[in-house]
Amino acid sequence: MAGIGHNRGPGAASSYHAHCWSVARRELLGARLPIEVVRMQVRRARDLGLDYKTYAGVRATTGRDLVAFLYSSNALGVFRKGQPVAAPVAMRIAVSAAQPHLGCATGLAPDVLARQIGAVSVRDLPPFGASWSAMRNEMKAWLRLQGLPGDAVLMIGETAHEREMMAAGGLAGFVSGQTHFAGVADAI
Repeated sequence: MAGIGHNRGPGAASSYHAHCWSVARRELLGARLPIEVVRMQVRRARDLGLDYKTYAGVRATTGRDLVAFLYSSNALGVFRKGQPVAAPVAMRIAVSAAQPHLGCATGLAPDVLARQIGAVSVRDLPPFGASWSAMRNEMKAWLRLQGLPGDAVLMIGETAHEREMMAAGGLAGFVSGQTHFAGVADAI
């Protein structure tokens, strides 16, 4: 009969294998990204309607490409029921390669706003004062329902509460609507 530790514990091969790959990649690529990779990322940032610095930062942080944007009604500049989304804002969303999703504040007409921006889905934003765990659970449930990984969704919002929702839901990042729609991303 074998004694304690007869199975020799976890194999060192897996961690050594990962170490070898990371060293080989670092030696191959060096400290900087190849120019072809940078050009591809600049093109992708332009397709998404983001400036390269924002896109590269999110990409480096999450290790994943962005596939969807969650726009808050505040970021769209819609604060009253029946108020339309400004034409330049709707056009900017329409030309983006990211799937548009809408987070709507209470008291607005979410279906009308969703049609105006061509949103894939619409959801009510958690009310102000909601607990962190409630926001997390709600955001994670929405992500599962949409089949989206949280770190591939960028939130376009305005308020600190929306920034908290982004963090609670594990989204890729947060960009203010004023920055996103002000033409900053067109400077590439």
